[in-house]
Amino acid sequence: MEKQETSLEQFAEWLRSREKSRNTIDKYVRDARHFLEYVGMESWEKAQVLLYKEYLQKKYMTSSVNSMLVALNCYLRFMERPECCVNICRMQRRLFREESRELTFQEYRNLVKIAKKEKRTQLSCILQTIASTGIRVSELQYITVEALKSQLVEISCKGKQRVILLSGSLTILLKDYCRKMKIEHGSIFVTGKGKPVDRRYVWAGMKKLCTAANVAATKVFPHNLRHLFARCYYEREKDLIRLADYLGHSSVETTRRYTMISSKEAFQRQLELGFVVNGKAGNRGITICART
Repeated sequence: MEKQETSLEQFAEWLRSREKSRNTIDKYVRDARHFLEYVGMESWEKAQVLLYKEYLQKKYMTSSVNSMLVALNCYLRFMERPECCVNICRMQRRLFREESRELTFQEYRNLVKIAKKEKRTQLSCILQTIASTGIRVSELQYITVEALKSQLVEISCKGKQRVILLSGSLTILLKDYCRKMKIEHGSIFVTGKGKPVDRRYVWAGMKKLCTAANVAATKVFPHNLRHLFARCYYEREKDLIRLADYLGHSSVETTRRYTMISSKEAFQRQLELGFVVNGKAGNRGITICART
């Protein structure tokens, strides 16, 4: 086991040398450790990896299984065991999101109102900043007093650089926050020890708002605010390419997942195209093939 822990430490260092984010490193190491604990031996072959894949498929959702396999394959390549890598599971593209995890605009407003009511000023401003810009929690550190002056934030994250603009209303909110908190320079969202806030810090704060805001805890986590921004932006602008640039996605396919329809019923309504002749649906549908 000591040998395995050493390999995991080396794996983490290898990921750091490739400029992976801290969250990515933590996840990949955690998933690799999960595999090693499952096999329970220092010597293993692809047969054990395939059994592990079957075990994951029985216990987790396909998306989670694929995420864990991607991390494991990365570890196997690091260990110079590429012959043990396995294929991820095939899955149909999801057509709509689960409503149980979909944060609505009204629920977001409820969270902000409760944060204000309970005088959690910093948390209130963080929620509004993420929802207004779509940035990641790890990118909050780039919102500085200096950036507020130009209403322009330069972000360098995961080896990528991009620029986002701050709306006038958000800028006014954040300048007022800085004035009240006497923040004169640098990052405006920091902990009591002066370190940039992280995902766990924001997540813990958000969870404390759930009950009073009457919002299901399954919907309340920082990344859902990023999804909310993406959906609202796309619904108004219908510009997937620009949204991908704004979110910092290298693939539009990733952005497409952020803009899924939020319910099965809504998707079914979009399929009412007028092809059913006998019945009420056919009378309400849109005739798209009538021209000859």
